[in-house]
Amino acid sequence: MTFISINQKRHPNGPVMGQKLIDLTKPTVMGILNITPDSFFSGSRYTPNSNQIIDQVGKMIADGASFIDIGGYSTRPDADDVSVAEEIDRVTPVIEEIAQHFGDKVAISIDTFRSKVAREAVKAGATIINDIAGGNLDEEMFQTVAELQVPYILMHSRGNPQTMSKLNDYQNLTLDVITELQEKVAQLRALAVKDIIIDPGFGFAKNAKQGFEMMRNLEAFKVMDLPLLVGISRKSMIWRTLNITADEALNGTTVLNMYALMQGAKILRVHDVKEAMQTVRLFEELGY
Repeated sequence: MTFISINQKRHPNGPVMGQKLIDLTKPTVMGILNITPDSFFSGSRYTPNSNQIIDQVGKMIADGASFIDIGGYSTRPDADDVSVAEEIDRVTPVIEEIAQHFGDKVAISIDTFRSKVAREAVKAGATIINDIAGGNLDEEMFQTVAELQVPYILMHSRGNPQTMSKLNDYQNLTLDVITELQEKVAQLRALAVKDIIIDPGFGFAKNAKQGFEMMRNLEAFKVMDLPLLVGISRKSMIWRTLNITADEALNGTTVLNMYALMQGAKILRVHDVKEAMQTVRLFEELGY
């Protein structure tokens, strides 16, 4: 069986009081919480210390989320740069509050490509690092993950949020992405990182056409024998294809989430937890 081990009941500046195993033989859902003013989907944006945050996290947990992914830097293409200090100031108070209220009920993921932010976030209560750059934008990230011994979500990307859209030239898209991820996994294993989750990186150094090509070939990622996370929630590959807006893209997200589950995805990273959990429930009823 496939499990990842997370620190449980970690409180700000306090000790780890135990470990919790999350079973990834069955699909799970990760809810998105952006502490940013400019994330592409307005419905996911929250301000630090907002009273809405605890209510929203509580709702996501009640709806079935196993993970809450907290980001303080918008990684949409052409996003504005944010300093390390500002990113830390955005996310750590929120993580501390969520850890205090829900630390034994949900795994807290920090969505960052910076090792200093990751370290401070884990100190504040985060239990997973979700790196959209796969270590490419911070040479200290892999060593930091190894030292912290927390699960690591390794996403495929190229360049940075300001340049990635121009770095989508591949010989063979699926094979190239798998190969580049495998090279990173080997580096992490050499550092004794135990729990690795892979993310093909929809929308990161891949255009819409490439996104659908990779979706069709998701099953190929099983060769890596690692849990697969898919994050296509309300992304432009959906709303541009349908000639709608991100606000109208829930139905398209649900369709592709079901397809991803059928191809082997184990974690759905979404803005809409309730609908994703309904998708998982119907997927399980199909007997996959």
